Amino acid sequence: MQIYQLGNIVDKRAVLKELGVESGGVSIMTKKMELFYFFIKDLKAPAANILKQDALSIGADLAVPGGVILCEKPVYDCILIGTKKHMEILSKKELVQPFGLKSVALALKNFLSLKPFPLQIMGVINANDDSFFEGSRFVAEDAVDQIEKLIHDGANIIDIGAVSSRPGAEPVNESVELERIKAICDTVLEKKLYEKATFSIDSYTPLVVEYALKSGFTLINDISGGSDERIIKLAVEYAAKLCIMHMQGKPKNMQNDPKYADIMVDIDQFFEARIIKCEALGLSKKDIILDVGIGFGKTLEHNVTLLKNLAHFRHFGCEILIGASRKSMIDKIIPTAIEARLPGTLTIHLKALENGANIVRCHDVSEHKQAFAIAEVLQ
Repeated sequence: MQIYQLGNIVDKRAVLKELGVESGGVSIMTKKMELFYFFIKDLKAPAANILKQDALSIGADLAVPGGVILCEKPVYDCILIGTKKHMEILSKKELVQPFGLKSVALALKNFLSLKPFPLQIMGVINANDDSFFEGSRFVAEDAVDQIEKLIHDGANIIDIGAVSSRPGAEPVNESVELERIKAICDTVLEKKLYEKATFSIDSYTPLVVEYALKSGFTLINDISGGSDERIIKLAVEYAAKLCIMHMQGKPKNMQNDPKYADIMVDIDQFFEARIIKCEALGLSKKDIILDVGIGFGKTLEHNVTLLKNLAHFRHFGCEILIGASRKSMIDKIIPTAIEARLPGTLTIHLKALENGANIVRCHDVSEHKQAFAIAEVLQ
C-alpha cells in the first residue's frame, strides 16, 4: 500500500469518474471536495453567534473576533469556512434565522448557482503613439496586419483604442480620436473582419463609439464605467456588449494617492449602481462585462486584494475581464522594464482565471494562448 498527497483538483467530477465512483456518489463527493471561504462584513453580533453554532453543527466553521459571544460590539467581520455541501445546507438553514441571516442565506445560494463563462483572449491594438507599451502601437496600414496576426494567434476579441489611458495621460479631442481610428474601422467593415473575431472599441466618446459600432464592432470597452448614459444607450441601440471598468479619478490624476474605505466593498457598490443604471436603460446583465480596473486609481496593495478576491464579483452574474498586461504593479513587486514583464503578466492572468475572470486583455496573444492551454491540461 502507498499513499501520496494530491495537488489541487479542479475538475473533481472527472477525477471521481475516472476512479470508478458510481454516479450518485460523484455528485455527493464533488460537493465535499470544494472548500469555500466567504468574508462577511458587519454581521450583527447575535447573527454571528447563531451562524457560528449552525456552521459547527454541520462540520463547517465561522471565524470570528474575540468578544462575539458576549456581543461586545454591535457588528463583526467574519469568515465562513466550509465545503460546497456545507454552504448548501447553510443557504437553506439561515433562511429562517433573524438578524439579517436571511440575506446571508440568499447570497450563499446565489454564489453556489453561478456557472463559469467560456475563456476569451482579448488582443490589444493602440492607434495612438503614446500608449505605455510601444509594442501595441500601430498606424492604420499596419494595424490590419496586426489584427490578422492576433486572430491567427488565438485572439477571440480585438480591442482597438486611440487614446492612452496610462497614468498622467492628457485627454484627447474627440475629432482627433476619431481621425486616428477611422481608417481601421473602415477596413474592419470593408473586409468583414468582424466575422473572424469580436471587435471592441476602447473608448468612452459617443462619437467614436458609434462610428465603431456602425463598422461591425460589437463590444464597448468603457474605462469610465458607463458614466455617460449615451454610451449605454448606444450599446442598447446596436445590440452591443458593454464592459464597465472601475477607475478612481481620471487617467491624469488616478494614481495620485488613491484611497478606499474598503476596496472590495467600494467597487462592489460601484458595480451594483452601474448595473442598475444599465438595466434601467435597457441593457441586460448578459451584455455587461465587469473590469475591476487593475492600475486605474489603485495601489499595489489594492491590485493584489482585487486579484486575490476576484471571484467575489461573479455574484453579479456578469462576465469578468482582467487586464494587467505589462502593468506597473509587476515593476512594484520586482523592478522590471515594460518589455520584460511578460512572465509577470502571465502569472497574474493565470491567477485571475483561477479566481473567476474569463476574459483576459493582453498584448501577447500567442503566449497567453499557450499558457492557458498548458494550465487547462494541468487542472
